[in-house]
Amino acid sequence: MRLINLRHLSGPNVFTTSPVTVARLELDELTSKETTEFGGFAERLGALLPGLADHHCAAGRPGGFVEAMARGTYFGHVTEHVALELSGLAGRQVHLGRTMWAGADGRYDVMMECPQDEPADSPTPGALLLLAIQIVQDVIGERTPTIELEHITGMAERDRLGVSTAAIAGAARRRGIPVRRVGARSLLRLGYGCHRQLAWAALTSHTSAAGVDIATDKKLAKQLLAAAGIPVPEGIVAYSQAEAAEAYEQIGGQVVVKPLGGSQGASLTIGVHSGAAAGAAYAKAAQEGDAVLVEAYLPGNDYRVLVIDGRMAAAAELRPASVTGDGEHTISQLVDIVNTDPRRGAGHARELTRIELDADTLRHLEAQGLDGHSVPAAGQPVTLRRNANLSTGGTSKDVTEQVHEQVADMCRRAAAVAGLDICGIDLRLADISAPLLNPAGHGPAQPGGVLELNACPGLRMHLSPTEGTPRDVAAAVVDSLFPPGAQGRIPVISVTGTNGKTTTVRMISHVLNQAGLRVGMSCTDGVSIGGKLVYSADASGPRSAEMVLDDPTVEAAVLETARGGIIRRGLGYDLADVAVVTNISADHLGDDGIDDMDELIHVKALVAEEIRDGGSVVLNADDPATAALAERSALRRHSPLVRFFSLTPGNPVIERHRREGGLCYEIIDGQLTETEGSGRRGLLGVAELPGGFGGKARHLLANALAAVAACRAAGVSAKDIRRALATFTPAESNPGRANIYRAGTSPVIVDYGHNAAALESTGQFVLDVWGGTPVAVITLPGDRRDDLLAQTARSVAACFATVVIYEDSDKRGRDPGEMTALIGAALRDARPDIRCEAAENPADALRAGLALADGAPVLFLYEKLGMALDALQAVGAQGWPEASGAQALDAARPRPPATARIPALTAPAPNPAADASADYGVSCGCEPTASATSAAPSPADW
Repeated sequence: MRLINLRHLSGPNVFTTSPVTVARLELDELTSKETTEFGGFAERLGALLPGLADHHCAAGRPGGFVEAMARGTYFGHVTEHVALELSGLAGRQVHLGRTMWAGADGRYDVMMECPQDEPADSPTPGALLLLAIQIVQDVIGERTPTIELEHITGMAERDRLGVSTAAIAGAARRRGIPVRRVGARSLLRLGYGCHRQLAWAALTSHTSAAGVDIATDKKLAKQLLAAAGIPVPEGIVAYSQAEAAEAYEQIGGQVVVKPLGGSQGASLTIGVHSGAAAGAAYAKAAQEGDAVLVEAYLPGNDYRVLVIDGRMAAAAELRPASVTGDGEHTISQLVDIVNTDPRRGAGHARELTRIELDADTLRHLEAQGLDGHSVPAAGQPVTLRRNANLSTGGTSKDVTEQVHEQVADMCRRAAAVAGLDICGIDLRLADISAPLLNPAGHGPAQPGGVLELNACPGLRMHLSPTEGTPRDVAAAVVDSLFPPGAQGRIPVISVTGTNGKTTTVRMISHVLNQAGLRVGMSCTDGVSIGGKLVYSADASGPRSAEMVLDDPTVEAAVLETARGGIIRRGLGYDLADVAVVTNISADHLGDDGIDDMDELIHVKALVAEEIRDGGSVVLNADDPATAALAERSALRRHSPLVRFFSLTPGNPVIERHRREGGLCYEIIDGQLTETEGSGRRGLLGVAELPGGFGGKARHLLANALAAVAACRAAGVSAKDIRRALATFTPAESNPGRANIYRAGTSPVIVDYGHNAAALESTGQFVLDVWGGTPVAVITLPGDRRDDLLAQTARSVAACFATVVIYEDSDKRGRDPGEMTALIGAALRDARPDIRCEAAENPADALRAGLALADGAPVLFLYEKLGMALDALQAVGAQGWPEASGAQALDAARPRPPATARIPALTAPAPNPAADASADYGVSCGCEPTASATSAAPSPADW
């Protein structure tokens, strides 16, 4: 059995809303073998991993997997369950898995759920699967497997967000704010577009860089605090051991020696009593840098006060790492016992940090006359360090309710002095509940002061104090970035379907731009921001969606969402406000494990299902597969407002929806019309739509109706829609999609159609507008299944008696000449009298087509728009009729026109009867759906 490849789906996907990995396995010699063919296998595996007895499997109850092994099941399925069990043992609490046939005997795809914020490039899932494969093979061979999970557990621990960052992510999600981890560290993107904020633990996009520098320079921070009248211990910066000793002599008494820019108690020495000791402490502190702070020791207790946006959010008393004797165990053994607390882990990954018996600890014990082998009496507390940092194993007690107002005010002032939005103030006081000043104003009421400022304070001590009330300070951090009532989202409109996606996306973007929003758009030509192309590629996948949503200037996102990206990487957003499905027909079948229409519908349906509660779904009532999506349970549970569009008078879906009071978009009396019950609103005359040819370009009318419905769902006024669509000229606003040119006396229709449904529609359009005997100049993508190519050829043959075939430079796995022969044979099979010619490239093919047409229309299909435009230029094509010659060709190139920066608008509310402003609700979730198998990354992933 072999692991062939593995891919990560970060966003909502056809299995679940959680991230998943999909691994391709080849069973090799285990192909078609079942567990019952290996005597005792199930029993040996169950004894090795007893937790498997609790796995549900298809039975839906504990023990289901054990029963499946007893009946006989394939080893891909067994590997899935073993990997899930190992995952739990390694600390990854995930439960969902599925094993799917992947197109050949012995080839399976194993899907496993991943932790919510695990990095997409984490090696952990692959390591788990490799170990699972080894265990299964060892048990089959009656060998004793070695289950070494320590390395994988460490990997999973490193993958996990830190406690503070994870709490912020959770608080944001509870507010309905989108969260995405960026990279493998702890940086979070919170919100979309112009509402986007960044957070890295308690360091946020609001944090002042100057404030961070002040906090990290302990000398500068003390100077600013002292100048503001805030008590701080006397301190001197030393750059050598001699200077440290001299500083001690100046300060006297007890001192603390620490790195000037240090943190988390690293290289700190407390309680230095002599110049010689200060010099030795300097050598330790200088490991962090030459500049070392020698500071007067303040007696009292250690406290941390957290200030967020000028308000005290929480306070904790910090206690050094310690153990309590039981009269039996040594200090070293007691430390081991304390470290078994599941809340303790390495570094900052858990609520508490593991205690280490390091050199500092041993020195501290020695000062008490103890060592690691000492056995403290029952009940005897033993401190292990003088410093009370959580990072060295310390604990915390919540004292938020005990903080005296004078102390709270001092902490608020300290944060303000440094200019920090979030600040952790380290204090040393006798009692945080006591006043700082005598009532009569004669000096301090208690000794103490501020030790340090922390620009990125850990939240662990407040979120999960060892003693006292937990404080939801993560929610306070999120509220500082998104005050209650503030938006974390921008309107997201997602468009999918087989044909018409790109045109519909461009139409919607054009309307929203005209309505005053700065729009981010992703489609097959690239990513555009504010009408300017910023990234050129086939950008209809999740990475391009993330590019749009990450842009801090974008006020609305319009995303083309193609099949390939959904299957390979999931959605690039969590929930859409408006989902549009233009149509679903046979295309790409046989790719990525999608072999029939039911599976294709499952994939496309995800866009309609991942909709916010109360959002809108726009569906094509003329396409039965698309119209039926309205009845899917995964869609209905979000209670979206369904909007149907149709070109067919009397369409029964439209009639029923209208009777039920639903919103419909139709052509009535020559107008694109919105209907609701008996009410009607004309939005645009068919004759006013550029490129509509008075209604003969039915594909464009359908796209326009879908775009109108989406824009109305986003709250755009009828007036703005009419004005925008009237200026949506094909060559400028929709390059490469049914663009019309004139070459000699022949009209040339340039289009990207590449499947049977698209070419049937385009061919009928050519006949309806020009009639006669048109010529087709075609190329078709080589990665389509032969039967689908034959269907497409039949659609061409139905409308064209003369066809010129050329092959694209990208053969997509085909041999040179293979596509020409295959298409030609299919054309002749569909129409025996058809005339077929072959050409080497787009330019030669277009010349041949024009010569054969002799003034008749020519349909010119392309794979790469730039090469098609070069071919048009070579034959002297002119624009028809909006632009002429070079202007038409230049406008057609993929460079959307720039628009001026437009003020932000509040996202408008879906209201068909009035032009109002919008409210967008929040939801999540989708039901697990059909299999989708792996493939190598492709441009569609973008």
